[in-house]
Amino acid sequence: MADGRDGKKVDPKLLELLACPLTKGPLAWDPERGELISRVAKIAYPVRDGIPIMLPSEARTLSVEDVLAPPPPRLGGPG
Repeated sequence: MADGRDGKKVDPKLLELLACPLTKGPLAWDPERGELISRVAKIAYPVRDGIPIMLPSEARTLSVEDVLAPPPPRLGGPG
């Protein structure tokens, strides 16, 4: 299971089912920050107590450094 920032676990099967609510595109898990990344929308959704908060109002806008960094592993489906 993936770790959240607070040490809680996130169910990998749940992560595979999630999509960005804005773009409907794939999300990538960033275990270092405990966030789900939508590279298309350039935002990161927080995961609190193992629960993804999929509200655009709660999402963090990715910085230039975040956008230029190598992407975290993509979730779900064949690679």
